[in-house]
Amino acid sequence: MARIILASGSPRRQELLQRMGLREFEISVPDVEEWYPPELMPEDIVAYISREKSQAVQAPADAIVITADTMVFLDDQRLGKPHDEAEALSMLTALSGRKHRVCTGVTVRQGEKALTRTQSTDVYFREASRQELLAYIRGGEPMDKAGAYGVQGQGALLVERIDGDFFNVMGLPVVLLSRMLAEFGVTLLA
Repeated sequence: MARIILASGSPRRQELLQRMGLREFEISVPDVEEWYPPELMPEDIVAYISREKSQAVQAPADAIVITADTMVFLDDQRLGKPHDEAEALSMLTALSGRKHRVCTGVTVRQGEKALTRTQSTDVYFREASRQELLAYIRGGEPMDKAGAYGVQGQGALLVERIDGDFFNVMGLPVVLLSRMLAEFGVTLLA
């Protein structure tokens, strides 16, 4: 199998690669400012940033580089990581009882060949009381997550349903990535 480089410091992405059966890979975290042209739509934003991250990684021509960028959007407005507990409460209150979209852009590159694709998942939050949201925030989980929640943790208690790829909401659409890797000769179910 080709040398694989995951260009992400995300422990969730590392865990998902291992779940996919990729046991040996290197980590290289690109230093990229997450800037994008303001006129882009959500799927185009994550694709753009994923490509920028890929281009920032120095790798041998035979190595396969995987980059991803995941964002949470409510009414096409980006919800990043909260800066403080007040901002986390504001985000979670806005999401309560509503549908939002999680978009991930994935780029797989080997030498000059590069593919970028996107995945979108609709997430529906149940109505949550202020007391519940404050309790969730006190646990600390929301503070390093886009949209101020982690679906793989206690944040799952806020999610009523998901339409689409669950793993996309965690930060890496595994089926999409496996299909992209197959185009580079990496077959995971063989």
